[in-house]
Amino acid sequence: MVIDFHTHTFPDKMAEKTIAHLEKIGGIPAHTDGKRGSLLESMKKYGVDRSVVLPVATLPKQERSINTLSAELNGRDGIFYAGGIHPDCEDVCGTLDFIKQSGLFGIKLHPDYQGVHFDDPRYINIMREAAKRDLYIVTHAGIDVGFRSHVHCTPDMILNVLGELEGVIDNKLILAHMGSYEMPSEVLCKLCGKPVYMDTAAVLDLYPEKCVEIIRKHGADRILFATDSPWKPQGDYLRIFEELELSDGEKEKILAKNAERILSL
Repeated sequence: MVIDFHTHTFPDKMAEKTIAHLEKIGGIPAHTDGKRGSLLESMKKYGVDRSVVLPVATLPKQERSINTLSAELNGRDGIFYAGGIHPDCEDVCGTLDFIKQSGLFGIKLHPDYQGVHFDDPRYINIMREAAKRDLYIVTHAGIDVGFRSHVHCTPDMILNVLGELEGVIDNKLILAHMGSYEMPSEVLCKLCGKPVYMDTAAVLDLYPEKCVEIIRKHGADRILFATDSPWKPQGDYLRIFEELELSDGEKEKILAKNAERILSL
């Protein structure tokens, strides 16, 4: 069983424009056209059994359409969805109730694209209310290639949140990009051992040895295999992951067992 816990797709009518825009600001090419059908083709080609799509609400008015579509598609063809919520959401509780009642496993936050620091009170409130509803919180963490001049989610901000919400979001927070993108040394010093999950999205090809070090220090029970497709190819990432110096038991947990627990499969 292989579960890719971090992917992105866009509605067919806007995928081409969105991918072109993101390629421009991030300076990186996409490996698919960003459509759901292309993700399914990739899964079939490379033996990925299930994928998780993480939509981002860059404006509050996008929440309803994102969450309605995510609820409609959730679970179909082995693709599961998070809900989207913006820090300026006018009805946090109502939006989270809809996400929960729709059967979505959690929410996705992106401090850079939403223009808010991760330890902002608005995020704190959203995460507190999400945890009350037994929803997981996935957040972009570390540097974003499109916003290198200002990091909106640093390890120190994550520590602030964990302190503010101690005992509230324990093991409900999922930090993308192995804790913080392009900041592995800080992750090792500050975040390993904290009650959070980390995913492997977009970093396995950058510093595989550091990834193994983080996995060993943090524990394979709270690491999720992820690619960040379409920005990273699923096939290449599976190959890189299989070559890591990890035990079969560790690989089994990271590739599927941990994600199955979160998705209630």
